[in-house]
Amino acid sequence: MARKLIPFAGAGILVIAVLAASVSVFSGDEKGLLRPDDARIIAQGREIYRENCASCHGKNLEGQPEWKTHGPDGKLPAPPHDDSGHTWHHADQLLFDLTKFGLKKFAGEDYKSNMPAYETVLTDAEIIAALSFIKSRWSEGIRARHDRMNAASKQN
Repeated sequence: MARKLIPFAGAGILVIAVLAASVSVFSGDEKGLLRPDDARIIAQGREIYRENCASCHGKNLEGQPEWKTHGPDGKLPAPPHDDSGHTWHHADQLLFDLTKFGLKKFAGEDYKSNMPAYETVLTDAEIIAALSFIKSRWSEGIRARHDRMNAASKQN
């Protein structure tokens, strides 16, 4: 009987290991969900950003001109993702959720935006990679402030 359980025990250990790895990737460390110091993730994120984000947010994360002013269509232009924008004002989990589910989920169905939801376009790991690339480009001071914000958001 014990011999028949050994394959199941091995499979169970494998499942637990995979789940533990997933939790460690998505729960983050004391700094948050993003990995702005991981060169492999940053390289992947750079390509994902180039392919999916740069056309609106700029190849250098500069955003569109007049990004704080609604256009004639009622939509705001794409904001910058560098230090001059407001991206770093949001904790990692909110940035992830906004990217994955889109702005309407949080601002309401009537909110006008060109920002798509990436839920069916990018995997969670790809979203994290793109956001990690963005954070890797922030100044050390902004990154430190953002890390403190992430730590505070986990305490609430």
